[in-house]
Amino acid sequence: MRKSGLASLAMYYCDFREDQKRNLRGLLTSVLFQLCGQCNVYHDFLSNFYSARHNDAASPSDDELTLCLKDLFGLPGQPPVYLIIDALDECPATSALSSPREEVLTLVVQLIESRSTNLRICVTSRPEIDIKVTLAPLTFRSVSIHDERGQLEDIANYIKSIINTDPKCQGGETKTSNL
Repeated sequence: MRKSGLASLAMYYCDFREDQKRNLRGLLTSVLFQLCGQCNVYHDFLSNFYSARHNDAASPSDDELTLCLKDLFGLPGQPPVYLIIDALDECPATSALSSPREEVLTLVVQLIESRSTNLRICVTSRPEIDIKVTLAPLTFRSVSIHDERGQLEDIANYIKSIINTDPKCQGGETKTSNL
């Protein structure tokens, strides 16, 4: 659908190993960049956004980028946008006033509540309490594979393969048959 122009797709993987992929700013810039490369209307919209700020040498704030993204999703006559946020639980949930995870969750809630007719959102995450509490009332469909037999087998097989191939785990009495 994306290749034929019938939809746009933006995917964001929250990666605990990279600081810029664990917060709101990383999500906003990645999604805006991906979308502007897929559609001339989005490209022009984002170009105008930055041109309007030509006297401001500072980078746009997260609030400005959020507003830009919401406005982009509200552009009339555009095909559906599929936004996938993968591994949301990998954004830190610190005890700070506003954690990176809380900021991303707030954006997701705002996007859902904006009721943009051409936006489809899919969020994947481990079942962390704060994420479940925030998203459960807004969810159209929820699929949990956390306790599924196949999921548990995949995890056990992965652990076995790491233990059996990692030289640091070799040489001892390592047995993985009971995992």
